[in-house]
Amino acid sequence: MTKSIDNVNHKANPSDDGVLELVHSVMHGYRSLQYRFLKDGPHDITHMDGKVLGFFAQHPDATQSELAQHSGRDKAQLARLIKGLRDKGLLHGEADADDRRHVRLSLTPDGRAVQRALQLQARRLGERAVAGLSAAEQRQLAALLRRVKGNLADAG
Repeated sequence: MTKSIDNVNHKANPSDDGVLELVHSVMHGYRSLQYRFLKDGPHDITHMDGKVLGFFAQHPDATQSELAQHSGRDKAQLARLIKGLRDKGLLHGEADADDRRHVRLSLTPDGRAVQRALQLQARRLGERAVAGLSAAEQRQLAALLRRVKGNLADAG
């Protein structure tokens, strides 16, 4: 029998991980595959770039401040991300008609195409991740993870 090694944490038996370590490991695997897709794409965008594009896909004409409020991220970090996405031609900004100090941001046609590709890749990875689980098992897993998430929210 071959010995399984977790190269990140150097554990001889990764199956001894607790629930949250397993959740972390699942998300690490997902993000690794998603990052590979992003890196190999025509725009060389990061995971966070993808998150920003996703926000503006769902909230067209939102501002950087609204993104900061929604994400809880640092405004300076978001400013750099937005500038990079604008430089790549994926986001377009227009001064707010009522308050010229604010810039309303939206996806460009290229930005929408990248966002659609990211959504398709995420859907494919999601399907791959739950392959072999019945619909009932998928619902049960989702319900259990929602409970864990709620428990953590209640702890804060």
